[in-house]
Amino acid sequence: MKRLILLLTLLCVCGVAEAQVQFASGSTDKLRKTAIQEGKLLFIDLYAPWCGPCRMMDQQVFSQKEVGDFFAQHFVAAKYNVEQPTGNQLMREHGRGAIPLYLIFSTDGELLGRIEGSSSAEKLLADLRRIIEASKKERR
Repeated sequence: MKRLILLLTLLCVCGVAEAQVQFASGSTDKLRKTAIQEGKLLFIDLYAPWCGPCRMMDQQVFSQKEVGDFFAQHFVAAKYNVEQPTGNQLMREHGRGAIPLYLIFSTDGELLGRIEGSSSAEKLLADLRRIIEASKKERR
């Protein structure tokens, strides 16, 4: 019985790991090159380890299969801690002091949209769809 419970637990953990948003690491230049190669936009999550809403988004939103699938289709995603140099610089350039802050960039480095604060998965996806559609209209 213990083996069955362990097996089921491992299967659940593996399923969640596959479904969640995969955040890449590295410099913004490296991520931009990856986005160009994959034909995707760049999504940046600015967070802090002490931020409750940031942790909630990780646990309740970015862990959902629907969100993970959407991100895999449209974005190269990265997380930067605002207490570290890259995150701090991005926050100074594009933030107004509130985290979490989500920035969506084109592969040209143009800021296409910003989403401030935590939200439900449905609202986040709706906001991202709106930003994607607006960027498509601008390119026409």
